[in-house]
Amino acid sequence: MNAILIKLFATALTLSQVTTRPDAVRTQFDPFTDQAEVVRLLRDGCAHMRKAFDIEDINLDELITTAMEDPTSVAGPGAPKILHGLNLDELNTSYKQFCKGENPAISPFNAREVIEFYDNATKDLPTAEALRDKVLPGMTRILDGSGKPFAETFEPNGRRLVVPITTVPNLVQKAFIAAEDKRFESHHGIDERGVIRAFIGNLASPGRPAGGSTITQQVVKNLSVGDDVTYERKIREMIVAARLERILTKPQILGLYLNGIYLGRGAYGIEMAAQSYFGKSVGQLTLPEAALLAGMPKGPNFYSPDKYPERARERRAYVLARLKEEGTITEAEMNAAVNADLGLKPVDATRRDSGFYVVDYLNREARTFAGVDSLTAGSFTVRSTINAGLQRAVEAALQDGLATYERGTGRQSYTGPELNLADSIRRIQAATPAPEGSVQTAPGVTGARAEAAKEAAKPETKPESKASRPKVAAAPQAKPVWLRALESSRPTLYDVHWPVAVVLEAGRGPVKVGLADGRTAILDPGIARNRLQLYDVVRVKLTEARGAPRAQLRVRPTVQGAALVVENQTGRILAMAGGFSYPVSQLNRVTQAVRQPGSTLKPLTYLAALNAGLQPNTLVLDSAVTLPPISGSGESWSPKNYEGGGSGPTTLRRGLEFSKNLVTARLLQGGIAPKAPASLKRVCDIALEAQIYAECEPYYPFVLGAQPVRMLDLAGFYAAVANEGARPASYALESVERDGKALYTHAPREPVRIGSADRVAFYQLKTMLQGVTQHGTAAALSKVSAYVAGKTGTSENENDAWFAGFTNEITVVVWVGYDNADGSRKTLGRGQTGGHVSVPIASSILQAAWANGVPKTPLRGPSSEARPFIADLPIDPHSGQRVAGGGFIEHFRTSGDGKMADTQFRLVPRETLYAMRPDAEDGDLTGGEDGASVAGDVEGTMTGERAAPDPLDPFGERQRPRSRRAQGDLDSYGQDAYRPWPGQTARSPFGDEDARRPRRRDPDYLFGEDPGY
Repeated sequence: MNAILIKLFATALTLSQVTTRPDAVRTQFDPFTDQAEVVRLLRDGCAHMRKAFDIEDINLDELITTAMEDPTSVAGPGAPKILHGLNLDELNTSYKQFCKGENPAISPFNAREVIEFYDNATKDLPTAEALRDKVLPGMTRILDGSGKPFAETFEPNGRRLVVPITTVPNLVQKAFIAAEDKRFESHHGIDERGVIRAFIGNLASPGRPAGGSTITQQVVKNLSVGDDVTYERKIREMIVAARLERILTKPQILGLYLNGIYLGRGAYGIEMAAQSYFGKSVGQLTLPEAALLAGMPKGPNFYSPDKYPERARERRAYVLARLKEEGTITEAEMNAAVNADLGLKPVDATRRDSGFYVVDYLNREARTFAGVDSLTAGSFTVRSTINAGLQRAVEAALQDGLATYERGTGRQSYTGPELNLADSIRRIQAATPAPEGSVQTAPGVTGARAEAAKEAAKPETKPESKASRPKVAAAPQAKPVWLRALESSRPTLYDVHWPVAVVLEAGRGPVKVGLADGRTAILDPGIARNRLQLYDVVRVKLTEARGAPRAQLRVRPTVQGAALVVENQTGRILAMAGGFSYPVSQLNRVTQAVRQPGSTLKPLTYLAALNAGLQPNTLVLDSAVTLPPISGSGESWSPKNYEGGGSGPTTLRRGLEFSKNLVTARLLQGGIAPKAPASLKRVCDIALEAQIYAECEPYYPFVLGAQPVRMLDLAGFYAAVANEGARPASYALESVERDGKALYTHAPREPVRIGSADRVAFYQLKTMLQGVTQHGTAAALSKVSAYVAGKTGTSENENDAWFAGFTNEITVVVWVGYDNADGSRKTLGRGQTGGHVSVPIASSILQAAWANGVPKTPLRGPSSEARPFIADLPIDPHSGQRVAGGGFIEHFRTSGDGKMADTQFRLVPRETLYAMRPDAEDGDLTGGEDGASVAGDVEGTMTGERAAPDPLDPFGERQRPRSRRAQGDLDSYGQDAYRPWPGQTARSPFGDEDARRPRRRDPDYLFGEDPGY
């Protein structure tokens, strides 16, 4: 039996069943025992068809006769592929056998082959019940902290806003029914007339085959069986559609259809389309707007009002005429709507380029708190805490900082362009204007008329309103082909905030590039010299110059980083960047990764010491120390400072400001508790209560930041310091709503007080952290130190560089380092500390925060609860010694009645101090920068000498006229003096010094600039 006839009869068997016995459709027949039943079903089906409508309306006998006279018109080369090879003699004989009651001597019909094809097509048939319970994937709108649209998230082919059918006006419903399925209200899922008309029309007019599908069939096709142009799909579609009609009402089916269809402009469903084309909800659509959208399903691209406005008008006029025929509208209403402007909202071509880590985090939070499987599982409204402007600025600051680090250290490498537009440009150049007026250029369109195509090819003569006068279709003709190709491309690094540029002229020298705004610029190719090809797309940094902008190449770094901004009082996350770029790595290093915090953890130890009664001016020996094994087992611990050595007695404040490892370690030896293990336990208790860790590893390097931490948890602790011990719970998800009903709402929570330390200790710690930004390891922030306090951190061998700091309102944390996914730990390089690498990024973020609504206020003094227990007294900042007048104002703990414990010499007795004599030649006085948390091996022991400074390393150590650590005024020898705080007058507590020969000096030297004995 002819293969096409087998498929046609299998389809006819399906149609016969769903029209004559829809309640008992069989999906499997026995090829041998059920042959007679199949013949009976086919004859019953044909009789039903002849009875269902006037056969003279479609004279099948005349059509067959015509086809027999010219067989090539039906089954020749120009016929649809699905009809190639059709034997018309066999078709005619079969038609007479089943529809006219004739009994031919030789029948081409083979029931067994038809049954086998039918059984195979209906295998694993989807259930109608699955469609009844179908939840359409939707688009979720994410709002920022001010309630403005921030992001959209949806699955591929799922940018829709699902609305109940009851919210769709009756006029809109009738417009779609008139355009797509005029007998929708009366048929039972299959329109027999539509199927037969489509089949005969395909025989009479070869071209893209018409389907004759009802709205119910389109629902089944779009949401269940797929859109393959095959007989198998048609068979499955008809069976499921017939069954769907039995379990759903017409409004329910129409609701699935209107929410599921694609209507152009990337919009799925009537609500999304209404907002995309007209900027309004479906309930606000006017008659011409409803008719325009109702005409779109036939071919969203072919009838696109943006590309082909005349085609769209003609299709709209057809829908309006159908509505008038049905009596839904009057002739006057039809004429007014036909002549109405299209009234389109401009195409929103902007693509989201930020917040991808945030959206991913919100999706996880919604799954946890709102019980939502995915934000793309439906149409939700998500309210977040994000500051949209700050979010974008934080991402840009992190990206610039990472690239600057690699460029400055010579580590950047050019691995090729982001993409190349050569193929796209060739396709655009090869396209000709003629196809725009041809039906054949829209292969996805069913039932397009040649007359419509001819009309569309004519130049537009109808006047347009001012709003719609600029034609989208005309603009590309005036644009360079490279610009059109760039606009239609999707860069790989779609969230990187460096401009893209297209190479237009490549050579050995400067390169001419085209920019996204249509301008051209001269590019300095840098490390990509002689490697750029024509139409390569690269990232650049632009600088405006006379005549034309100039561009510098920007290369994607291999180093990673993360940044976080949290509101201190509420815990609201204002911005979050989990890495350099989301498409490069989806790992969110703010919430999903742990790294050694380095010296950013040291404030825990100082907080414990302050709470134990030490004062900021307490002297601590910055010298070698060995702590005994914990519990009498294991090895003792002998940490080292970042550069080795020590500077002798130093105040508690200066030990933190200049990140002294030895000072931190010595605080365990009597500064917090009498024994080191007990001191360590108290530090661990604070860490656990502050929720920095779920458990604390009991080993000494913990106090120097050896135990990895999550950035989000570290930020909570620094926010607690800003709040004098009240730790907020960080969150980004305010609420999740669906159809106006709240699925989850964040309950406001007051910050939880960390009871392991009192307000006085927290305030003293805050003032000491402010000293870090004024003249300590974060002195790059000295110009804004009145508003910012914080701490740098550098882990072992410069694997991690941190800054964690706060203002009155927000906490900012920045981390830079290489991922350890391959098991190795790549160092940032000699001298690449938190102060060098992370502080500049944090500085940019702080400026962006102040520019995006965060108040810029001087750091507050003590709270009303802490004020009675604090005395502000002048001291010498070097020695910690009280002075009668002037000096630096230190904040001392008192008992509330004005009495103050003097702890200056508690850890370093006076006799020990007086017995010490500074020796400039002892080799122990160094001027290292920010101290690493764990210098040397895992136990903190230096394992060897550090390499000599690299003179070509712009971040490396070298002789400077001004130290980055002190940032003070220069003395008469060109040396860097400790900058006096307000009220300080004398350089040294030991009086003025005489001029002496220049000597090596330690910037942390306790006894003034040049003490003499």
